[in-house]
Amino acid sequence: MEITFPKRPYRTHGGAHVPHHKNTAHMETRVMPPPAEVTLPMTQHIGAPCVPIVKKGDHVYVGTKVADSDAYVSAPIHASVSGTVKEIAKVMMPGGQMADAVVITSDGLMERDPAIAPPPEIRTKQQLAQAARDAGLVGLGGAGFPAHVKLNVPDDKAIDTLIVNVAECEPYITSDHREALENGKNVLYGVYKIKEILGVHRVLIAIEDNKPDAIEALRKIADNRELDPNDEVRILPLRAMYPQGAEKVLVQACTGRKVPAGGLPADVGCLVMNIASVSFLASYMKTGMPLTLKRVTVDGSAVQNPQNVIVPVGTKIAEVMAFCGGYREEPKKIIMGGPMMGVAVTSDELPVLKQNNGLLAFGAREAQLMEPTECIRCGRCVAACPMHLLPTRLEKYAERRDVEMLKSLDIMSCMECGCCAYSCPAGRRLVQAIRLGKFHVKKDGAKK
Repeated sequence: MEITFPKRPYRTHGGAHVPHHKNTAHMETRVMPPPAEVTLPMTQHIGAPCVPIVKKGDHVYVGTKVADSDAYVSAPIHASVSGTVKEIAKVMMPGGQMADAVVITSDGLMERDPAIAPPPEIRTKQQLAQAARDAGLVGLGGAGFPAHVKLNVPDDKAIDTLIVNVAECEPYITSDHREALENGKNVLYGVYKIKEILGVHRVLIAIEDNKPDAIEALRKIADNRELDPNDEVRILPLRAMYPQGAEKVLVQACTGRKVPAGGLPADVGCLVMNIASVSFLASYMKTGMPLTLKRVTVDGSAVQNPQNVIVPVGTKIAEVMAFCGGYREEPKKIIMGGPMMGVAVTSDELPVLKQNNGLLAFGAREAQLMEPTECIRCGRCVAACPMHLLPTRLEKYAERRDVEMLKSLDIMSCMECGCCAYSCPAGRRLVQAIRLGKFHVKKDGAKK
């Protein structure tokens, strides 16, 4: 089948025109000094939690592997500071569950592990997937899906399109925007290396059209005559519409293909990678340094000096906020991630995780939610749902714990993007209800 390049994005269903609030887009990223202590939870990815392979009193370097798992869907965890393992402790995760964590006291030296070296030249898909796993790479756009699983494409799946996701449609978050502007060389190397290894002849760098400076920077990558003589890497500006960066929505916008319910982009010949993941993988191939640092956007009305910051993974939110000048007012809500799909946390003592791309703190006025009233059956939630679901019916049957009806309404296809709740004039807590419904469906499935 002949591969063609779209002149404009394909139409997708639903979505919401959310305010952008990209306050930090034009601020150069700052690097935070290493904290005195980091806490590395064993669940920093979708899949099986890791198990500590160090013990109290052990000395570790930056990049030393401290936890791993035999499970396929998992990713190892590495020390982000050099120092001594203080303890293996229990910590509360953003979702409220408890997890083991390796706590490391920094010696302030940030010494690199002497065993770290660039991997042998990567030529095959299997070697690329193994490199992603060795690096501890997970999806850096927020989901935290282990990258090696995505890259290890089954032989029966023919990938013809690589989509580099730079949509960054969440309000406030600008970490990918800064990646495009500040790490162009890594992005360029990563794009063409992955293209070469996977043997694809169509690469679409998908970015919303509200980032003209990033588009211009990425054009220099796409228009590289030496590396791309056949013009197989191109920019595709997308209209600024949330949730444009969600994988299934992005695949349809870029190719016109629809990922089947319960399926993956590979089922329709696509591989989607976040720009930060592509850039990091390129860096790992050159240096061998695993994932120990993360760029996060720090913003919100309660933050004194909003900015993008590179921090060691495991740094407490409170310390990141202190680096940004502290709070201008008492935060009434702190969110890890963006305001649409992020998770509100109860304490700023929680650590930054690998997949975090934003830390938002809001004062009383912005944190105030409207009190929900009765559904007026206006249908706005249905019109806004990118997955063609019926949110109010899902809410009703979630409250009734009617698992069979929830299954028949395809509740597991919900991506929890929040478009329904954002569009609801009655302020219904639709996403929370759907999450509860998913829990009941999973619980019922576990019994069988």
